[in-house]
Amino acid sequence: MKVLKFGGSSLADAPRYLRVTEISMDTHQTDGAAVVLSAPKGVTNALSLLCEQAAAGEDFQPLLDKLNATVTGIANSLNEELDGFEYNSVIAFIDSHLAVLKKHLQGINLLGVAPDNVAAGILSIGEYISVTLFSAILSAKGVKNRIIDPVTYILADGEYLDSIADVALSKARFTDVPVDGSEFLIMPGFVAANEEGQKVTLGRNGSDYSAAILAACIDASCCEIWTDVDGVYNADPNQVEGAVLLDKLTYQEAMELSYFGAKVLHPKTIGPIAQHHIPCLIRNTLNPAAPGTLISNEKSEKWTSVKGISQLDNVTMFNVAGPGLKGMVGMASRVFEVMSNANISISLITQSSSEYSISFCIQSKDANKALNLLEDAFALELQNQLLDPIEVRHDLAIVTLVGDGMRQTKGLAARFFNSLAQARVNNVAIAQGSSERSISTVIESKRAKKAVKVIHQNFFSDRHTIDVFLVGCGNVGSELLAQIAKQQPALLARNVQLRVYGMANSRKLLLNSQGIDLSSDWKAALEAAGEGLSVERLYQFVNDNSLVNPVIVDCTSHEAIANQYVDMMESGFHVVTPNKKANTSAMEYYRKLRKTAQATNRQYLYETTVGAGLPVIDNLQKLFSAGDVLHRFEGILSGSLSYVFGKLEEGMTLSQATETAKKNGFTEPDPRDDLSGMDVARKLLIMAREADLALELSDIEIESVLPSGFAETCSVDEFMAQLPELDSEFAKRVESAKSEGKVLRYIGSIEDGKCKVSIQAVPASNPLSQVKDGENALAINSDYYNPIPYVIRGYGAGGTVTAAGVFADILRTMPWKQMAY
Repeated sequence: MKVLKFGGSSLADAPRYLRVTEISMDTHQTDGAAVVLSAPKGVTNALSLLCEQAAAGEDFQPLLDKLNATVTGIANSLNEELDGFEYNSVIAFIDSHLAVLKKHLQGINLLGVAPDNVAAGILSIGEYISVTLFSAILSAKGVKNRIIDPVTYILADGEYLDSIADVALSKARFTDVPVDGSEFLIMPGFVAANEEGQKVTLGRNGSDYSAAILAACIDASCCEIWTDVDGVYNADPNQVEGAVLLDKLTYQEAMELSYFGAKVLHPKTIGPIAQHHIPCLIRNTLNPAAPGTLISNEKSEKWTSVKGISQLDNVTMFNVAGPGLKGMVGMASRVFEVMSNANISISLITQSSSEYSISFCIQSKDANKALNLLEDAFALELQNQLLDPIEVRHDLAIVTLVGDGMRQTKGLAARFFNSLAQARVNNVAIAQGSSERSISTVIESKRAKKAVKVIHQNFFSDRHTIDVFLVGCGNVGSELLAQIAKQQPALLARNVQLRVYGMANSRKLLLNSQGIDLSSDWKAALEAAGEGLSVERLYQFVNDNSLVNPVIVDCTSHEAIANQYVDMMESGFHVVTPNKKANTSAMEYYRKLRKTAQATNRQYLYETTVGAGLPVIDNLQKLFSAGDVLHRFEGILSGSLSYVFGKLEEGMTLSQATETAKKNGFTEPDPRDDLSGMDVARKLLIMAREADLALELSDIEIESVLPSGFAETCSVDEFMAQLPELDSEFAKRVESAKSEGKVLRYIGSIEDGKCKVSIQAVPASNPLSQVKDGENALAINSDYYNPIPYVIRGYGAGGTVTAAGVFADILRTMPWKQMAY
């Protein structure tokens, strides 16, 4: 005979009761079935709330009426669906129990409290209604069945609302129960009786436990727990994308997972089935064809090392410490005796090797009670300062890595704690059992979900996540979004999941917890957003959504954004940017950026600040980290001025060339940033600082394309209107160079620790004379590249190549890249 347990959404309405009937009748015809049922969905919660309302003196009648409507509604639907359904007897049963319930609630209302023994009877009403409905269905289908009342058969000990069954004594009571399959057995879950014969419950969601008890008592061949998921996953699939269904678990693994918070199994369930070696199969009512997860003595051949990650929430940790613990025999036993006498379960224990302190975790609901009892028990030691004041830490969670094969696998603990470091999670306490079947850490509850996601990613997934927040949706930003959207299939093929969760401009911030659909009209959505950008808001969003690898991409040229990079990294963000303002700020801030990146283990990537998509910064960093020393640098660093000066050579005027460059997206939004030479100066300063030269922007000698003070205070449009005033004078310089067989180029150079930006007339023999149309060219003379310089050349302007360079930097923030850094 098999025991089948159904509950939750499996019993939400009449069609689902009929589905449960079909599943269990199939089993009964082949093996014989004993079914354990929970209350109809939502009924137990309603009963609990009714007790609270009555105790608080509130009007409970509306909720009572709603409860009545729910259960009678199921009966009405079944009566319409089935011929021969014993409707009158079912309704009589419901009416009588709800009438008794109302009297109890009136008594609770008078008392102002619901006594536990009364509450146990009230909270189990739903299970009795459920089996009555189910029995009537079977009878209507002509199936002989018997309802087993657990109050008669299952003996339990403990509190009225959270008792533990005595399986051995209970089994002796089942001698009159037919287990040959001649009768379909039905038992309400969650319920038992104490030695006095009083009704008790087995803890919330205790019907799984009831099924295990029944399976042990009737020597069932299997215990099947039917839920609304396909089985046990290696992490909560509601929290972890890509959680994997496990084919098999040993009893010990299942015990660890359920004890530390896995929601599919009640923690007490494993004991009876493990003790009696009864296989337990977790299956899905909504998908009966799924194989499910088998819990037995068999080990999985597929998952041989780590099986899963569990999360136990609502944990409080106590730390009992002080000089009185050192060498004092019996102190630990006194601490735990206090907890035992109060029936408070301890989830985790750690003790320092110095014997100075003992730490343990319990459920938060028992925290106040535990503190009062400990302070009473150790009042003398506390008064004489043999013990420090008892430390209590609330709002914690326990995250546990579980697997039988962990003992044979080296380096698991290191990977576990590296994952926590990657998630920026501090360990409050650590515990590992001598069986080496599990490693647990106590952490802040607000970080638990993120910790589980990162651990899962590192142990069970090859997929890397990148969570992008884009600031600046102009030319480069828009092109970047287009490239990200286009590359999604290719990224997923490489196991990279890159989502844009937020985007901002100077006025608006758009956030979406599912990721922004880049194929939609995101510009309109951004314009309709109702909040502004702040690092604090992004930090809150990342925590609320437990994002694993957040990256802020700054595609603006704003100094105000650049000044926040330190705050961004300290808040856990990588920073990727083509914005040159941060790296050319004061040397003090420049150094602080690098120290912060190192201290926070965040990446600060700015390849596109020089040369757009060209690999300038990365190559420089590799050269200098390998011990190379810069002697001289010379190059064309501005793609926009490369384009402008190339057009001058072709006969355009300065204003025409600038206008054309602006329309093609080669210049900054304000072309004065390019023509002033300041953009090139910033790039030159970035390179100088990469070469370890401690220079400020003011140290750079700059020859501007524009005369001093020209159109400084007017708008961009006004500047463009005034620019033709310079055409004739500049045309003379072009002609003068041409008469000498030369061309004008805007060149930046570094030599003897000094930086200079100037307009130079270069001969046709100089390679820089061929650099135009938006190209950059850089020649580096160093210890390793001398006398022939190291040359990098390619397009260095335009939204497309700059966005591509930013995209490449974003991909460098993948966790495996980060670990290698």
